[in-house]
Amino acid sequence: MEMKKRINLELRDRAPEEVTELVLDNCLCVNGEIEGLNDTFKKLEFLSMANVELSSLARLPSLNKLRKLELSDNIISGGLEVLAEKCPNLTYLNLSGNKIKDLSTVEALQNLKNLKSLDLFNCEITNLEDYRESIFELLQQITYLDGFDQEDNEAPDSEEEDDEDGDEDEEEEEEDEAGPPEGYEEEEEEEEDEDEDEDEDEAGSELGEGEEEVGLSYLMKEEIQDEEDDDDYVEEGEEEEEEEEEGVRGEKRKRDAEDDGEEEDD
Repeated sequence: MEMKKRINLELRDRAPEEVTELVLDNCLCVNGEIEGLNDTFKKLEFLSMANVELSSLARLPSLNKLRKLELSDNIISGGLEVLAEKCPNLTYLNLSGNKIKDLSTVEALQNLKNLKSLDLFNCEITNLEDYRESIFELLQQITYLDGFDQEDNEAPDSEEEDDEDGDEDEEEEEEDEAGPPEGYEEEEEEEEDEDEDEDEDEAGSELGEGEEEVGLSYLMKEEIQDEEDDDDYVEEGEEEEEEEEEGVRGEKRKRDAEDDGEEEDD
């Protein structure tokens, strides 16, 4: 499909000035140039033209709000100075898989002051000695080259994902400020009730143990008292037996005395 027809399909009954993203991958350029894309796309922020056999950027319209430009797998070999003129606010540029061979071609990107990420993967320029060091020195405004910074830290997948992460963080902060969710307080109350029930059970078990101890001590006291009563009973019995024996002896002495008296009378 030709690029012009693809653009008409991508509009989907929208006016060009309403479009912020446009994906034209795998379309066919006429004579290696852009067709159908014009200055009416004033709000366009993302444009992808990967594998469209593009060789020249000469007919690129002015897209002042464009921030991300995908041009991978084409046959571009130069003419990059057009980008600073037509897309001055670019932050991401993907030129991987093109015909870029030397540093002088890339030098034209110095005028893209907002450029943070540049991809030249699978371009011949990557075969140069000290390729990464040279690019970072030449384009000091960029942070990431081929997906990594100078310390080999990987770049975020996209700015859109960064924005989503920021939105999630804001939502979490709002939830924290709003307080705990509904039902959370009820759960806390239930847990407190369970803790109180456990405390009562523990107190009851301790009380039961105390009652058992009291019962045991009471039984022991009763046994001791019974033993003491038995001892008293034995002692009383012994005293009664001794009194009976003394009475018998007294009567015997009395009879003996009477017998002695009768003998003296005789």
